[in-house]
Amino acid sequence: MAQLMDGARKLGWVLLRSLLRFVFMFINNCVAIPSYCLYLLLLQPLRIWDSPTFWHIEGIMFKWMLAMVSSWGWVAGYTVTEWGDDVRPISEEEAMVIVNHQATGDVCTLMMCLQDKGMVVRKMMWLMDHVFKYTNFGLVSLIHGDFFIRQGKAHRDKQLIYLKDHLDRYYHSRDRKWIVLFPEGGFLRKRRETSQSFAKKNSLPHLTHVTLPRLGATQVILKTLGTQQENGSVGSETGTSGQSGSKRKGLQWVVDVTIAYPKARPMDIQTWIFGYRPPTVTHVHYRMYPIKEVPVETEPLTDWLYQRFVEKEELLAHFYDTGAFPPPKGQKEAASRAMTLDPVWLCIIQSLAFASGYVWYSVLQYFYCCLF
Repeated sequence: MAQLMDGARKLGWVLLRSLLRFVFMFINNCVAIPSYCLYLLLLQPLRIWDSPTFWHIEGIMFKWMLAMVSSWGWVAGYTVTEWGDDVRPISEEEAMVIVNHQATGDVCTLMMCLQDKGMVVRKMMWLMDHVFKYTNFGLVSLIHGDFFIRQGKAHRDKQLIYLKDHLDRYYHSRDRKWIVLFPEGGFLRKRRETSQSFAKKNSLPHLTHVTLPRLGATQVILKTLGTQQENGSVGSETGTSGQSGSKRKGLQWVVDVTIAYPKARPMDIQTWIFGYRPPTVTHVHYRMYPIKEVPVETEPLTDWLYQRFVEKEELLAHFYDTGAFPPPKGQKEAASRAMTLDPVWLCIIQSLAFASGYVWYSVLQYFYCCLF
């Protein structure tokens, strides 16, 4: 009986904490997202007069918005340990980031672990499933210039045309530096069986922890944001001009990111919102490839991309067996580093959000009273 009562108390506490977190995040969204939109609406004259400054300010606010999402997980004890290459030295260079996709929590994990990577968050563009457009954060991403892609054969060709047009219109004009995509085209649990069946028919590697990537979006990005060399790889200068009028170097790196969850139990957005899972450390592995090593033509790029996901499979298999990623070639031990967020800074950001919400509510209420 005592054990039953103890279990009931624990369950009650979990439910109460989840309810309180949900209420806080609902209010957080209600003050932060409208404030972000209203500030940018107020700054529209600046967008016409001085577009680079406008998008610089927007990028700062966008980073703050992502920091709020990061704080939801941070407070619940959801942290990140990083492995592999240190990507901070290339934070001001242009890069394409390819990530394995297990659940909706992957996006939240990236929002967190890229917070301390210099200007990356405020100058990045996301490629996400169109479903994310209808989430609480969809309007913010739409304004920021992220691309929402529809999956499925019926939409594939048109979506790639839309993607190229989107990159041409927004990537350089808004001074974007990093672009993030999930080449698998869907969550692991949904695509694994189809991927394995396709691999068997075409004598391709049998993958369990990842699925075979799709080529389309990756190739469009490489061809649009980089120049092709005689050897079929991507060059280092695009010939396009940035907001300041200076010549851009174009894509310089491909950053291969592998996300691993303890016991292969991925987090979803519900976990981040309600915080019902015990404190968890998510592990993120980085590997950088100079853009000159990346082919752009269909067949060699397909082989290159498949090889990256075979490596991801090996990394994840080692992690699930040992609890750590394997060391780089030529080294005996793999070094890890805990990614940290400044709690004081997170508190300041949240305070600014609530203060902004109050100010905008007061302003709108004043105008409402004046008009009616």
